[in-house]
Amino acid sequence: MSAPMIKEFRLPDLGEGLTESEIIVWKVAVGDTVTLNQIIAEVETAKAVVELPSPFAGVVAALHEEPGTVVEVGKPIVSFEIEDDGAGGSAPDAADAKREPNLVGYGAVLEASGRPARRARTLAALRPERVAPVMVVAPPVDRPRSTPPVRKLAKDLGVDLEVVTGTGEDGLITRDDVRNVVGGGDLPAAAQERVGTQAEAIGPHTKGERETRTPIKGVRKFTAAAMVASAFTAPHVTEFLTVDVTPTMELLARLKASRVFAGYKLTPLTLVSKAVLIALRNHPTLNARWDEASQEIVQFNYVNLGIAAATPRGLTVPNIKDADRLSLLGLSTALTELTDTARAGKTGPGALSGGTISITNIGVFGIDAGTPILNPGEAAILALGAVRKMPWEYKDEVALRLVMTLSLSFDHRLVDGEQGSRFLQDLGTMLADPGMVLAMV
Repeated sequence: MSAPMIKEFRLPDLGEGLTESEIIVWKVAVGDTVTLNQIIAEVETAKAVVELPSPFAGVVAALHEEPGTVVEVGKPIVSFEIEDDGAGGSAPDAADAKREPNLVGYGAVLEASGRPARRARTLAALRPERVAPVMVVAPPVDRPRSTPPVRKLAKDLGVDLEVVTGTGEDGLITRDDVRNVVGGGDLPAAAQERVGTQAEAIGPHTKGERETRTPIKGVRKFTAAAMVASAFTAPHVTEFLTVDVTPTMELLARLKASRVFAGYKLTPLTLVSKAVLIALRNHPTLNARWDEASQEIVQFNYVNLGIAAATPRGLTVPNIKDADRLSLLGLSTALTELTDTARAGKTGPGALSGGTISITNIGVFGIDAGTPILNPGEAAILALGAVRKMPWEYKDEVALRLVMTLSLSFDHRLVDGEQGSRFLQDLGTMLADPGMVLAMV
């Protein structure tokens, strides 16, 4: 019978050349038996939360990092106890290939080919090594859902998250939930006594702190760096157009009532997105990229439509691949999936890269207009304002109409003022009179 051996799994490069990730939660504990490609952890890169699959089948011998810890790529995070195949230092056979981690940690190789597997972009440290077992006590698998800043706040206040009920989306524990616990709230008597003792130990200045410090990391850190780079690299120009969108809103109501769109989620964003895709056919310069390194203008012959989404971990801009090929039904489905995935914090790295033009819907916050910053590598971004009922000139009279302001920011290196203005004008024309689409396609 083969003897067990310890193999170490190091944090892989999860794509885009990212150098570190944060352990969000372990899905396994020391002593658990895991199978090949079983999800063992959730880690957060600078762009997204990624599920990490096991590269081995065996028993978890050690978890080297606690949740909330930021780990550099290449550092060991978990050790497995597996059966030694007795191969020693010989070349790996087919069975060994099934157990070795593959490129960037997105699953293990399931089949061995007749030629050596390419190791491009893998780290030398990624190959498992023989190490002595290091026993680390793992946290409970069913730990309360919270973000690293909230866990830090709870730790600073001496609050046990096990006694906190989350009021955020899907039971997420928020900062207010933690602060409310310090005051006792509606906790069971035993929990109130426990929290009260903790609060007394903290001192009189805990409640109503004069300042709170939150580490800048993860998605927020990446977004901030990207926005600074964009704002100070691309010469931004922003133009505004206020449009009577009453006909578009009437069309939206008719579509919602039709059997064809039964079960689909239709919003003003759906129709505006479709109008943007149509307008780009006549104004392709807004769907381009300035390549500084090669000194070239890259014209995209497809549209990966980015949609800015506010998530618990910060602003992200996932994009719909080849959105220009979708029907209105397909676009509605894609938008719904994109927003639901983003709000759940499950957007993958692939959906956050490769965008060609973006839309941000600030109207959902009751905002009329703004000067949106370009998503890095894109030529334009459109902000949708709130739809408001306002006095408006209509058929030579003043009437209450539904009005929206469009804010278009573009890279003046790629888009001239005339090109940006004509794009915005065409967009406004379609929203003011959707029937004009027939004259534009």
